Amino acid sequence: MPQLSWKVLGVAAVTGILVVLGCWWAGPSLFGAVETEQSRTVEATVTLPADCTAPDAEETVSFELDGETRNGTLNGCGHDQDEQIEIAVPSEAPDGLIDVQLANAAMGSSDLRRPVGLALLVVSCAAGGSYAFLVVRGPRRLPAVL
Repeated sequence: MPQLSWKVLGVAAVTGILVVLGCWWAGPSLFGAVETEQSRTVEATVTLPADCTAPDAEETVSFELDGETRNGTLNGCGHDQDEQIEIAVPSEAPDGLIDVQLANAAMGSSDLRRPVGLALLVVSCAAGGSYAFLVVRGPRRLPAVL
């Protein structure tokens, strides 16, 4: 039966650390972080409200952007006619109707994905190292009890 020495265990530990550091170095996209689109927050007026009982309800809003009155569609419902709301408008606004969202609504993913993903990677490295240790050590025999 092969013996485990501190050198073998050290190599396994260093390999696990290098895997974690490599994943950390790979950047935020490794664990699903998304680059958010740049946007501006502006005041808007609801011009055509939508009833919340309709599926995929969209409201029409009017807002001022770069000194020009523009119209946009807001994926939402429940606002009143002429209600003032804050919306997020993409920095690169196309001509015509612009898709906007409420300014306080967050699109994308949480910033918690990266640290949780790295913590799970560390746990999986430790579990893999423990499993390899148990396989190399082999089964243990219990003393016979009479």
